Amino acid sequence: MTEQKKGWLARLRAGLSRTSSRLSDGISGIFSGRKLDDAALEDLEDLLITSDLGVETAAKLSAELARTRFDKEVSADEIRNALAAQVTTILEPVAKSLVVDPAHRPHIILVTGVNGSGKTTTIGKLAKRLKEDGKSVMLAAGDTFRAAAIEQLKIWGERSGCPVVSTSQGADAASLAFEAIDRARAENMDVLIIDTAGRLQNRGDLMQQLQKVVRVITKQDETAPHDTLLVLDATTGQNAHSQVDTFQSMCNVTGLIVTKLDGSARGGVLVALAERFALPVHAIGVGEGEDDLRPFEAEAFAKSLVGLDG
Repeated sequence: MTEQKKGWLARLRAGLSRTSSRLSDGISGIFSGRKLDDAALEDLEDLLITSDLGVETAAKLSAELARTRFDKEVSADEIRNALAAQVTTILEPVAKSLVVDPAHRPHIILVTGVNGSGKTTTIGKLAKRLKEDGKSVMLAAGDTFRAAAIEQLKIWGERSGCPVVSTSQGADAASLAFEAIDRARAENMDVLIIDTAGRLQNRGDLMQQLQKVVRVITKQDETAPHDTLLVLDATTGQNAHSQVDTFQSMCNVTGLIVTKLDGSARGGVLVALAERFALPVHAIGVGEGEDDLRPFEAEAFAKSLVGLDG
């Protein structure tokens, strides 16, 4: 294993420590010289639910343990390993890297999310990774509601060597998207990433503006956006479900990026989202650093979630 990979796994374990401590300590408390009986299963299911894995996922994981180990003496480590294996099985189908299609020039990525989800920072980190992979990348500062968001994206553009298309605060975001596509085509860019204003999913007016941006993009290229990413803040826990529901209905979300896993005891929500929506999880963030956004790996995440070493 490379040093870089080891370093990332260590950061992932550290980032998920608040979630894994709750789960690992809870499992140790339940399975201390005890059989896997109905009472133990009920306690385990409650623990999984309070760790934000969701009611359905908790029931599914508990039922599988009951099927294979009911009324047997089990150790806490045995339960942790069994849960990690089951969670890996749930997550593997959604652990998909973001793939840039060379048939599209530019490959247009629209990035959405609510205020405070880490959307603009995520775009900067994503642009850096794509540049490192040899892609030419242009950014569009479509969050025209906040001057700070425009400036933030410009800073990321300078850091990563990506040109940024921007306009003044309060300008029409759909017009900016139109201009950005024209420029990205003229400059033969591989990728265009379009930021959007952070929207609360209960603000109908803002959601309609997002739909307008999508319509303008599709008029420019009927196959676009080629990816519509929803950035989710792990600290929101179960509220992430309603965000996916709303954005999915508004703009056909094609993939998720989950941020701030290091600031939350709610990392289990990612498992619940995978179980319910089956949307690709392209990347996760466990810190503020430029290299703290990485492709999502199911097994590494599952082991870190329950406190096991990779």
